[in-house]
Amino acid sequence: MAWQQISVITDEDTAPSLADLFSSLGAVSVTYMDAEDEPVYEPAIGETKIWSHTEVIALYEVDVDTALIADLVGKKFPPERLHNWRLERIEDQEWERAWMDYYHPMKFADKLWVCPTDQEQHEPGTVCLTLDPGLAFGTGTHPTTALCLEWLASRDLTGKTVIDYGCGSGILAVAAILLGAKVAYAVDIDPQALTATENNALKNRVQDKIHGFLPEQLPTIQADIVLANILAKPLCDLSDKICALLAAKGQLVLSGILHEQTESVINAYQSKIQFDAPVQQEDWIRLSGTKS
Repeated sequence: MAWQQISVITDEDTAPSLADLFSSLGAVSVTYMDAEDEPVYEPAIGETKIWSHTEVIALYEVDVDTALIADLVGKKFPPERLHNWRLERIEDQEWERAWMDYYHPMKFADKLWVCPTDQEQHEPGTVCLTLDPGLAFGTGTHPTTALCLEWLASRDLTGKTVIDYGCGSGILAVAAILLGAKVAYAVDIDPQALTATENNALKNRVQDKIHGFLPEQLPTIQADIVLANILAKPLCDLSDKICALLAAKGQLVLSGILHEQTESVINAYQSKIQFDAPVQQEDWIRLSGTKS
């Protein structure tokens, strides 16, 4: 099945109303895209931040009357607020497999492979984590996840208890178990992330060693290692809770931090954590340290 896609660039005040109109005219989906490479960081829960120049993209079934939609949009919004109106036909495809064209085996610290299905690597002295893109964040391609995987793969995890706080796809919890950890607790506010973690644990045959929890359901435990790959603001807000999950002399790994946010995150933890030197990949920072 093919689709008709309409896209138009507008300002941040007009974008929500335009999106609502597209939806009311039968769009099967409406999305926002940044039209000018303008970063927007860390919206609050339930908040949608919009760029000052936003591309609104509406997807319709192939037989829709696009001329009528254009006419109705033009009657509601002045032309100076609508730019680069484009109409294109989108052929159907197996979208997940199309994404996989850009996802290839990755190796971390000469010890850990992260591979899509059917591209597993079985190199002596390494372990292989099989993971396919899904609805929960975390494949190892983003620097924030890659920094954590590099840290895990460079440590002796034998017999360790690990907490993956903000687990997303569960990639860090699964990697920890494959690298020798005794048990991993995967924590996320999104039930879908816990489902993804369970599925990825099953795929890698480590389901008996990984336990998923919503934050309020997590039992009272203290781990040898706590990894939190989220964002700077929640890392700061949750500093007391995260530190309480870490045993004395335990190791903490924080990621999802932009370079300019490093100092604020360190300040939130420095009364309890002795940090190592920050490690940077692209614009992102990994902080690691030991609980004093």
